[in-house]
Amino acid sequence: MPRPRKWKRVCNMPKVNTFGPCIEDNDITGAIQMTVEEFETIRLIDHEGLNQEQCSEIMGIGRSTVQRLYEKARRKIADSIVNGKVLKIEGGDYRVCSDLESGNACEKCIRNRYRRGRNI
Repeated sequence: MPRPRKWKRVCNMPKVNTFGPCIEDNDITGAIQMTVEEFETIRLIDHEGLNQEQCSEIMGIGRSTVQRLYEKARRKIADSIVNGKVLKIEGGDYRVCSDLESGNACEKCIRNRYRRGRNI
């Protein structure tokens, strides 16, 4: 029996979930699918400037998992840019912080860092 997947913590969903060349006939065959947790690793590491260990603490997963997600995400972004493919962000094994039942589940959430004036 396979090991159950671990849910990854995501602070918020992407504002835009489709990127790529303008396609007039809405033909997006051959689109690349990036999972929400891959997007979150790119956001935390490249946009927020965190390292992989800090990213793993926020997402509630191991550093090696973050490394794999980050590598996959960068490869997909490169494929999209170099080959002119549409990149869609959807799916994955994640939970949005605001959807978690525990009141303090979002303690390390990047959104709360700015609200509370704390650094990670």
